[in-house]
Amino acid sequence: MQLHKDPKPWLEHGYAPWCPACQSLQPEWEKFAEWGEDLEVNIAKVDVTEQPGLSGRFVITALPTIYHCKDGEFRRYQGARTKTDFINFINDQEWKSVEPVSSWFGPSSFLMSSMSALFQLSMWIRHCHGYLTENVGIPVWGSYAIFALATLFSGLILGLIMVFLADCICPSKRHRPAPYPHPRKLAPASAQLLKKLDEEQEADEEDISDDETEGKKVSSKDSSPNPVRQRPVNPAATMEKS
Repeated sequence: MQLHKDPKPWLEHGYAPWCPACQSLQPEWEKFAEWGEDLEVNIAKVDVTEQPGLSGRFVITALPTIYHCKDGEFRRYQGARTKTDFINFINDQEWKSVEPVSSWFGPSSFLMSSMSALFQLSMWIRHCHGYLTENVGIPVWGSYAIFALATLFSGLILGLIMVFLADCICPSKRHRPAPYPHPRKLAPASAQLLKKLDEEQEADEEDISDDETEGKKVSSKDSSPNPVRQRPVNPAATMEKS
């Protein structure tokens, strides 16, 4: 099964060589494939054991699984598995009555692409495990230990990367600028009372400033010298007069 852009519709089925139902379907599918040109449909089959990513991409939970694909829409065939039923499904356009797979779970969606990658990763790990135990001669527990250490190391690296990205996107509070204090809305009565208190405080400050200016004027008058000059008294003349 593949993501086709061919204008002609496709009818494909996934199978496994060890599946008995797939083996019984094989003769009927080969007879139906002979009608492909007459029905103007592409007919194919895929071994899911050779392409495990398709099991995740198409959510293959049972075998055989048959899909009809046209114009990027995928519909799962759930009818009888005979040559005549396949021909009627295409010739009578019975596929139009089948609800297409949701775009969220479509084979080309991001979710199903991620599932396909996970299936391929699991098969790669399986092959590596077989290579380590059969070709290299490492015991089974040793292979498990290697994968456990690799998982811990990769998780550590991924965690450090996520912490770094989180700190860049959402920095801690000590690095954040202080938020601007927005005044809260007060009730009308509280606002009037606060306004009255402000006015009284301003009036008191004006009275204090007036008193201070008057006090400065008085002190300046007292400290200023007498304009009338006094003549110095000669002590000798005072003695003569006496």
